[in-house]
Amino acid sequence: MAPVLRLARNETGIEAVLSRLAGQFGDRFSRAAAVREQHGHTTTRIENQPPDGVVFATSTEEVAAVVRLCAEHGVPVIPFGTGTSLEGHVNAPAGGISIDLSRMDRILAVRPEDLDCTVEAGVTRKRLNETLRDTGLFFPIDPGADASIGGMAATRASGTNAVRYGTMKDAVLSLTVVTPSGDIVRTGSRARKSSAGYDLTRLMVGSEGTLGVITEITLRLHGIPEGIAGGVCPFPSIEAACETVIATIQAGIPVARIELLDALQVKAVNAYSKLDLAETPTLFIEFHGTKAGVAEQAEIFEAIAADFGGGPAVFATKAEERTRLWQARHDAYWASVALMPGWKGTSTDVCVPISQLAACVTATQDDIAETGLIAPIVGHVGDGNFHVLVLADPADDIMNAKADAFIGRLNERAIAMGGTCTGEHGVGQGKMAYLPGEHGGALDLMRAIKRALDPGNIMNPGKIVAL
Repeated sequence: MAPVLRLARNETGIEAVLSRLAGQFGDRFSRAAAVREQHGHTTTRIENQPPDGVVFATSTEEVAAVVRLCAEHGVPVIPFGTGTSLEGHVNAPAGGISIDLSRMDRILAVRPEDLDCTVEAGVTRKRLNETLRDTGLFFPIDPGADASIGGMAATRASGTNAVRYGTMKDAVLSLTVVTPSGDIVRTGSRARKSSAGYDLTRLMVGSEGTLGVITEITLRLHGIPEGIAGGVCPFPSIEAACETVIATIQAGIPVARIELLDALQVKAVNAYSKLDLAETPTLFIEFHGTKAGVAEQAEIFEAIAADFGGGPAVFATKAEERTRLWQARHDAYWASVALMPGWKGTSTDVCVPISQLAACVTATQDDIAETGLIAPIVGHVGDGNFHVLVLADPADDIMNAKADAFIGRLNERAIAMGGTCTGEHGVGQGKMAYLPGEHGGALDLMRAIKRALDPGNIMNPGKIVAL
């Protein structure tokens, strides 16, 4: 089990806050062990550190009231969306109160004429797109899990569509945030650009709940494309697939999705999702645009793939066929875990400049083979981001030590290649050790911002930077 940071507890303050919340929120406040454990980290080998209590908030004003109470007594506050984060973001290393935002799930406004909408933090991406479907618009950020919009903003999420539509930093126009003092502030406006002051929206996007609690989000939307074609293309090697990705991006083809699965990941997906793909390195691809434009993009891509020994590509234009394909991609985590029943999976990610992609992925695959680990690779390779799902027997200390050492080498390898230790998972607890190597002195500036905005260190302490 991966080690976690442990912080001193304020027992007196915690007890005072628990007593007040029980009286104020009634059955929307819980101290039950099962509920508290659910609101600690549960998705990888990082140890579960549950909060002392959970509040199910229903409005920004309620969130502000909880934060003010916690600030008064010096008690930690941990925002919680759907619990799908992978780096221990929702753990409570000093105890405290988890604010569950899942019941703040109203879609407040959809403005088709401006291509934007405003939602509460608990709205999930799938529900938002179901609501938007009849308007001809969609929200493109697609991390796989049906995450909450608030959590996606807090972790600067991205996903399969990022190569064309960007990440949450590109999708968020403005936020409503409860500050560490319990004040309610709004960052930015609905204007598509502004030069008015500090960009507080971008500061909060990706802050992982360490600077405030995001309660409302205004998002950019996009028109549903006239033509969509998705498909798969097999390759003789990981290197050939990566070189095809690099050439496709450098050729300026506006690919919407381009995902890499190594041979082991394809094997897992076949078994879990009942597909019959060739068990060889494979790209899942999708093009958006006019019907003629999509056909042209697919044709150019196939020519590039053939130059590297790939193909033939098989495309599906029917929505149900594409949905089955991409659902299989989104289920890659569960497919991988199913390879070794009873073992625990740790999903880690890195991102490198696109020119370094082939070198980083092939070096990582060699490292896996030399270490003797079982670790499928899958990635949003159109922007240089890939994931490794490291499987290990929880009872085997030697295997777990090898897994931890491998993850460390992977992060250091990406940083050495001019990349980052996390392209989309975020820092949380799991990636903190690698930030000094990536950011150097800039980490001190991050600490200064944290101290200035949260002098009591109550907002999700023990994440990103240690004070």
